[in-house]
Amino acid sequence: MTFRTALTNLSNLSVTNIQNNYDIDAVPEALAQPQLPALLVMPIDTQTDRLFKEHGEGLQMIAFSGAAQTVNYKVTHLLILAPTSTRVGMRGHLPELITLIDNYMSAIANDPTLTNALVFPSRVTVEPGIFEIGGREFYGCAFRHNWVIEV
Repeated sequence: MTFRTALTNLSNLSVTNIQNNYDIDAVPEALAQPQLPALLVMPIDTQTDRLFKEHGEGLQMIAFSGAAQTVNYKVTHLLILAPTSTRVGMRGHLPELITLIDNYMSAIANDPTLTNALVFPSRVTVEPGIFEIGGREFYGCAFRHNWVIEV
């Protein structure tokens, strides 16, 4: 499988109560309320202030003599729930955010290798927070995936 196949399979992940799931060639420059909640496949890290800093390379080659060659990829699947400028405020959005996080993890549990695109089930770190898209801040969650793909 290829990195591109895994990204496409991630964008096809069916998560209950998610309005839109954008693949890398369809990530919008800005988001409007009717598009939310949305998931954005982000093979790059756009946040300069990550909650959990990780050390290491985004793409790391792991090769074993006489065995399959694999590559370790780090990908963010960004859940955007609502703009921070809404009247409801953070406290009003937290219950829905937690429900969507649970729904997301359930969907990953049902397809942990993204339809066999990954050698091992995806390892996911969950980072709720505030994220900027198109010059606006949104409540959401970054699902940081760590993948191993055979090349």
